[in-house]
Amino acid sequence: MTAVVQVKAREPMLKRVLSRVLSLFRKKKKIVLGIYGPVNSGKTTLANKISRDFLGMELGKVSRIPHETRSLQHMENIKLTIPGKGELLLDVIDTPGIVTHVSYRTFLRYGLKKEEAMIRAREAALGVIEAIKSLDRVDVALLVLDSTKDPTSQVNFIIAGNLRYRNIPYIIVANKIDLPYSKPQAVVKAFPGEKVVPISALTGKNIEELYLRIYEVAK
Repeated sequence: MTAVVQVKAREPMLKRVLSRVLSLFRKKKKIVLGIYGPVNSGKTTLANKISRDFLGMELGKVSRIPHETRSLQHMENIKLTIPGKGELLLDVIDTPGIVTHVSYRTFLRYGLKKEEAMIRAREAALGVIEAIKSLDRVDVALLVLDSTKDPTSQVNFIIAGNLRYRNIPYIIVANKIDLPYSKPQAVVKAFPGEKVVPISALTGKNIEELYLRIYEVAK
């Protein structure tokens, strides 16, 4: 009886792993790419760059205030063409910044009134939940980090850990290399053995390398 209970407890996890493994052998017509990361790491700036490059328009608003993106934003049917390699059809999800704690006091520091700050904090918390739920439908992920900041913060490892647990292939994007105090090598050191691509989502520097890596990981 005990053995049966143990097998049943493991069934959901085994099904998830088996489903992910089998998906690797199925050639999907379209890949869902999720953009994840902590707040203000440049996720929406990157999403806007992708959207401009392939759709000729911007996807979302960028702001210095944390949690400007508080719900999922989508781009559909993006045809990623890599010269000499081939094409890849993508749906892209830009997600709210993931944090371990949301406080309305954070928004007060940016000049918001208390009532508005409390509403934004509540929306930000819901956005974090929505971002985590979206992992269930993502095939490949980008973990976007601000390379001017300490890459060893808890939230970065939590996101990477969730991606590994779910067997979602991912690329770590060391963003903001256009800034003089950027340290992409610190990101590489913090995530040894991981795929790390330094870019500037703002200027587009090294963006073609990221597109190539997305194609390779998805294929």
